[in-house]
Order: sequence, then structure tokens, then C-alpha cells
Amino acid sequence: MRLGVIFVAGAVAALTLTAAQRPSALAQASAGVWEVSGAPGAQANVRQCVADVATLAQFEHRQKSCKRNLLTESASSVVIQYECSGGDFGRSKVTVVTPRSLKIETQGISDRLPFSYTLQARRVGDCPERG
Repeated sequence: MRLGVIFVAGAVAALTLTAAQRPSALAQASAGVWEVSGAPGAQANVRQCVADVATLAQFEHRQKSCKRNLLTESASSVVIQYECSGGDFGRSKVTVVTPRSLKIETQGISDRLPFSYTLQARRVGDCPERG
């Protein structure tokens, strides 16, 4: 499977936080195609179409259905904890560097193994229209 380009729209849209939990710090950044660098083992940057920027907090588990909870929020960052099926979970701090650039510090358990890494994400365009 090529890790360079991944477009996930419908599944990611279903993973949004409830309206009461929508982080206002992330309102500065908008939905679209985000290019993520720093993913362990990736040969190239990962491009992902996201309907809700908060879904980038669960980058390690982007293919899974997870329940997210907003733990803390400041003017420019949020901490989101999430739990997925199969015992996987994570906690991520997402910092808005600019409206088109994010820093994501994430850690947790994936496939019964620990992970911890930092990603850089930048918005590179709009998601392709589905027709």
C-alpha cells in the first residue's frame, strides 16, 4: 500500500467531535487536503482530505472509528484524547502555528504497542469534489 497519498472523507467526517466539544482553537484552520510529515515509517508525506481538522489528532488511528474527547484548550492549542475499537487509544496536543500549519504531538497504543511522535501538518488545498 502506498502511504504517499491517502484520501479519507466519509469515514473521517463520521469521527467529528460533538458541537459542544468542537475546539475553538482549531477554528482558525479549515477543512481540506492536509499534508502530514513526520509519520514513522512513511516514505513520503501523507496527504489526507479532512472534513474536521480535529480528526488529525488521531492520525495514528486515521483508518479507525474512534471516540474523541476534548481535554484542554487554549487560544492556539487543544489536547484531545481518543479511544478506538480493539483497545487502541491516544492523546494528542494539536498546536495551531498558522491557520495553514499545525504541530501534532501524539502518543498512545496502536496494535498493542506504544507510539509517540511529532507531526507537522500543512493545508495544501481543497478536497476534490465528489461527483
